[in-house]
Amino acid sequence: MTLAYEDSYLGQMRKLVGNRKMFSIGARAIIQDKQERVLFVKRRDNQQWVMPAGSMELDESILETCKREVFEETGLIVEDTTLIAIYSHPRYSFITSYGDPYQMIRFVFLVNTWSGKLKTKTDETLNAQFFALDELPENVPDLYHETIQDLSSFDGHVIVK
Repeated sequence: MTLAYEDSYLGQMRKLVGNRKMFSIGARAIIQDKQERVLFVKRRDNQQWVMPAGSMELDESILETCKREVFEETGLIVEDTTLIAIYSHPRYSFITSYGDPYQMIRFVFLVNTWSGKLKTKTDETLNAQFFALDELPENVPDLYHETIQDLSSFDGHVIVK
């Protein structure tokens, strides 16, 4: 079950700090099928196609965050991962759909093995689908194109940005 934003760690902190810029620490998952297509989910809140991702909650590790977010958004169970990138540069500053500023810190995991049946709709998503890297859907934010570029250049050393 998905945690309501107001009940999440970020939601609780936002109540305390108001509209001040905050850090948002989280995980992003790159999941590929046997044809090396990448899984994207269509977000319910803004209809953008993104990779499964989300913010870390108290009392969980960043890997647990990755596993939880993938399960919540896709129904898939993450079994094995490789950390390929960490994004923390101030240029990764954004505004939430609620109008709140934040600087994103994301740990990007390549999901090596996974199981389960893909759900195309969840509490957070309207659709889920694998796409060829040269046939991505419209409305994919630039950040996810950058993540795909990082995947293609990953040589076993974590990319730090």
